[in-house]
Amino acid sequence: MAIITEEPDTSRSSPKKPKLKPSSPSSIPNPFTFWFYFTISISLLTLVFVTISSLTTQQDPKTWFLTLPTNLRNHYSNGRIIKVQATPHSDSIEVFTTQDGPIDSSRNVLIVHGLGCSSYIFSGVVKSLGKKGVHAVALDLPGSGFSDKYETVTEEKVIGGFGRLLELYNEIKEKGLFWGFDQLVEKGYVNYDYEENEIRLSKVESLKAIEVGPEEMGRVLGQVIDTMGLAPVDLVLHDSAFSLGANWVAKNLGLVSSVTLVDSTSNQTAFPLWVLKFPVVREVVSGFGFVFKNVIQACCSKSGGGSDAESHRLLLKGRNGLKPVVGMGKKINSSFNIAEWGKLDGVKDLPMQVIWSEQWIKQGEQVAGELTQATFVTHSGGRWPQDDTADELSESIYEFVSRLAKPVKVAMKKERIPERIRQMVDEATANVHHHGIGGHDHSHGHGYSQEVGYPSAYGLGNEFS
Repeated sequence: MAIITEEPDTSRSSPKKPKLKPSSPSSIPNPFTFWFYFTISISLLTLVFVTISSLTTQQDPKTWFLTLPTNLRNHYSNGRIIKVQATPHSDSIEVFTTQDGPIDSSRNVLIVHGLGCSSYIFSGVVKSLGKKGVHAVALDLPGSGFSDKYETVTEEKVIGGFGRLLELYNEIKEKGLFWGFDQLVEKGYVNYDYEENEIRLSKVESLKAIEVGPEEMGRVLGQVIDTMGLAPVDLVLHDSAFSLGANWVAKNLGLVSSVTLVDSTSNQTAFPLWVLKFPVVREVVSGFGFVFKNVIQACCSKSGGGSDAESHRLLLKGRNGLKPVVGMGKKINSSFNIAEWGKLDGVKDLPMQVIWSEQWIKQGEQVAGELTQATFVTHSGGRWPQDDTADELSESIYEFVSRLAKPVKVAMKKERIPERIRQMVDEATANVHHHGIGGHDHSHGHGYSQEVGYPSAYGLGNEFS
């Protein structure tokens, strides 16, 4: 019998090794791809930072003034500078004013602009009123337009460790190296005339943004009216100037002949303040003309400010002017009540007019309803109506003030000049006559704290002198 043996199949039992396919060139990561996108990202970030830095960089004052368009430079050259004190213990600051019409007119109209704009926006109204025989004046509030936007303040700071070392260095520099060496040999340390635990104070000068609140507004209005001889004045308050100046009006009724409110509410401003509070939004709006024009068109003027929108932007941003405007906005009295103010003694008998844009007529009707003694008039422009409706607005103001009784000129009570200041003035006057210069006053001064002069060549304020 035959025996059949089955041999194991080696081909099944031994696993086959997979054949490796050669990798294709496309599956190998390309290092240049990473560096390409990395370079593009860095370039875009650099472009963004350079753009933002160029928007925030402030020009030299002379360079800034010379780059202004001709209309702004003409506006400045036709104005006058008045020196005032915004706070009792501060140095005088310069306030820009522009005027038109006969100075000896029986009606003196003082126009005060609101938040974010300047006297330039009223230039057409001032000229139109001047042609009608009214002495019209518009001013730039401190922190706006061509007025001073910063003031120099002196602060006392405690000198720390590094400051003491700096003082020691200056002492050795002044008395000599051998003095310091002798001190070190004799006492084991350098004594620079101050006790070890003595608190040292250093006076540091810095620029501080001028922030106009109700108190500062009142002082500026009073001094401008006094210096220019406008009392009794027909006061025109635009936008936020109403809430800032209402308290002064109530306390100085003898200096005010009438009040006209132009697109004014108790606590809302035409120009949105929040736009200037956020850094990125602020730089974009103030840095690009077309963005600024769209904001103006949405909130302030139906025409977007027309060709003058760029002029408003330059005045708002120029000389680092955004910070003072934000400070002014923060000082607006949000609790101001128009109805209660209108019922105050003396205020309720004051001739009053409310002029409001037809586009926002509901807000105007609300304001006029709270002031029962006021007449209500509308105009076809926006809440910054002066650009496109200057003649219409000036006509409303003229018709209102011309119906009022002829005012009697009021002499404001002068503050008593301190004896020390009086002696200094007398000595200076004596020196002038002694040198044979004569009595010409180059500063056009009107008192020790208030001066009137004409603008310099470059529109510079105290903070840049």
